[in-house]
Amino acid sequence: MNYQQLTENERYMLSALRKQGLNNSQIANALGRHRSTISREIARNSCWVTDCAYRPSKAQRRTQARRSRSRRNRRLTPDDFILVEMLLGLEWSPEQIVGYLKRHNRPCVSHESICQYIWADKANGGELWKKLRQSTKQRRKRYRSYDSRGRLAAKRNIAERPQDVEDRKTFGHWEIDTVMGKGSKHCIVTLVERKSGYTVIGQLNDRTTYSLNNRAIDIMQRSRREFATITADNGTEFHQYPTIEEATKTTFYFANPHHSWERGTNENTNGLIRQYLPKGTSMASITQADCESIAKRLNNRPRKRLGYKTPEEVFNEH
Repeated sequence: MNYQQLTENERYMLSALRKQGLNNSQIANALGRHRSTISREIARNSCWVTDCAYRPSKAQRRTQARRSRSRRNRRLTPDDFILVEMLLGLEWSPEQIVGYLKRHNRPCVSHESICQYIWADKANGGELWKKLRQSTKQRRKRYRSYDSRGRLAAKRNIAERPQDVEDRKTFGHWEIDTVMGKGSKHCIVTLVERKSGYTVIGQLNDRTTYSLNNRAIDIMQRSRREFATITADNGTEFHQYPTIEEATKTTFYFANPHHSWERGTNENTNGLIRQYLPKGTSMASITQADCESIAKRLNNRPRKRLGYKTPEEVFNEH
């Protein structure tokens, strides 16, 4: 059943019936309305400041004024989305755009309105939808199979990691991983700082310990960031981790096999990187400059968990 507001004529009839001494239920029966509708109308539009009287002319004016101020009757124009389109060009999500604009006290629409605008643009042949991040859902690994990857003696388990690393209370604690392409041995190594989400990316010609160590040491020394600890998975490319420890004065820890959530920051970041390096594509043509460009985009994208600050801002404040 569709709800319809009282008409102007019904308001005059309501007023006349009240003057005759009828109660709300009797007025509702006479008008063919629910008694709650009558009660709300009187409570909303009576003049409580003076004599608590219900005046139909004033009630009609108040209703029209509220309706004109209602956002439901606001028609958004393309001018409302000029800044939104610019930020979409930076591959920001609608939620990130709204959070960033609110943080800087800029006028903005809701992220639902942005989504509707994008899909309406697509229906009209526009390409704003291509700016949205597209990623397929990852399947979780099964836990019953034996971990056939190389075992490493004397490595530090993640359980030995200091509690302030787990709680993200201090800076300088990182997670490391490699991301593979298709059709060649070329890949990338990613390092993500746990507290800020700050990311550095290195290009690799292959996933050997030699290539990984050389590139990781290079980008860590050039980044001029603090590296206190690094948490890795059990991939064989990390088996020469003491070389990195010695060169960068950092400490390695290893997550449990098939427990990717123990390195959730890195896993999430790798998903964001897939926007630029989709699964099924070759990384043979990717250069270190390309990697640094992707990292720069991610580090200047506002994050919800950071109060819509960017990883760059948070790390620089530190």
